[in-house]
Amino acid sequence: MVELLSPAGDFTALSAVVKNGADAIYIGLEGVNMRINASNFKMDDIKKASKICNDYGSKLYVCTNTILKDKDILRLSKQIPELAQRDVDGVILSDIALIEKCIDSGIEAHISVQENVTNTDTLKVLSKIGAKRAILSRELSINEIKNIASKSPIETEVFIHGAMCMAISGRCFLSYGLYGRSANCGDCLQPCRKNWKLSFDYDKNDKVINSSDLKTDEETFFISEAYDNSYRTTFFSPKDMSMIEHIPELIDTGVDAFKIEGRARSADYAATATSVYREAIDLYQSDKEKYKYNPQWMERLNEVFNRGYDTGFYFNTPYEISENNKSKYIKKDIGKVINYYNKVKVAEIKIWDDLSVGDEIMIQGPTTGSIRHTIDSMEINNEQIDFVEKGLNVGIKIPYKLRKNDFVYKLVERVEGN
Repeated sequence: MVELLSPAGDFTALSAVVKNGADAIYIGLEGVNMRINASNFKMDDIKKASKICNDYGSKLYVCTNTILKDKDILRLSKQIPELAQRDVDGVILSDIALIEKCIDSGIEAHISVQENVTNTDTLKVLSKIGAKRAILSRELSINEIKNIASKSPIETEVFIHGAMCMAISGRCFLSYGLYGRSANCGDCLQPCRKNWKLSFDYDKNDKVINSSDLKTDEETFFISEAYDNSYRTTFFSPKDMSMIEHIPELIDTGVDAFKIEGRARSADYAATATSVYREAIDLYQSDKEKYKYNPQWMERLNEVFNRGYDTGFYFNTPYEISENNKSKYIKKDIGKVINYYNKVKVAEIKIWDDLSVGDEIMIQGPTTGSIRHTIDSMEINNEQIDFVEKGLNVGIKIPYKLRKNDFVYKLVERVEGN
């Protein structure tokens, strides 16, 4: 059975993914992981995170996948035994120097995609020094992955959904070169996602390059004219990866784990991606002969943050580019939960935006996770209403247990161009 591994940047996302069927969850240890701008988890948080995972029968892996200097190795050498004491199942490592420390502490060593593992000989070496698993390079094709997995002496893992980076296995120097903020130390400012302005020397009669001129084989980089007559492009920024349409091919490669990217993304993104892939994986593994792709899976993935979708390097070299969020809905912050009455299953919500019966809302919190609900009943002072203005407290009938101070969002359909 293939393991579904989901991301969690905070306790809200952690609760969301375990409730939506993640077999394992990976979180970032503060200071030594590739998402320094996510909430991340302090050492004191790890025991609580581990308990939540254990309660749902899920494993917990901790990311320590930045470029490590001597001081970082020294610190992690002290922290890894502490992680083992907090019932962490594995540590994702960017540096093989820490494999032995993991083994001595009785904890699994997983080799990060940052190590750019692309062949079986590397996996054999990793096996000899004690690694339990390796995340294979994002640049491999599905046939290359199948060949490697069939010969690997250790477990293999691949990314199947989420953001793609312009650099090999994420090892990029663009942010550091421009801003002094290192992507390899988890502090990427994502300059690749921005519009880039092309400058031309008209004194030398250099011509303006347009989309029909800039071609390499099958690739075309679109360059658009801006309001100031300059030209801009987002050719550095790839679309997100989505392999939901290819679950049978992925499972048949023989890899041990499927990984969803997104520790810096919202809890609803993590919940939706986990739920969709859980359904697809279970359906195929329960009956391969009757398995059929469900188009609603992609519709659901389109409802949360994405930059458009591609299949990465699995079947060809990706060439489509995208910068902005392409999700179907915008999450509008409209209120918070004041109380939840278990007996009648009603939430009292303080709102700071208008709300109507029929609106779809999302509630998120560290214990609640991420829940979507279409309002079918509201009341104030025991009187049924169809509409309520901002600034009031309103009772909403909702079958899911909510908690005080959970955040409430209204899902507003995105207008083209926003």
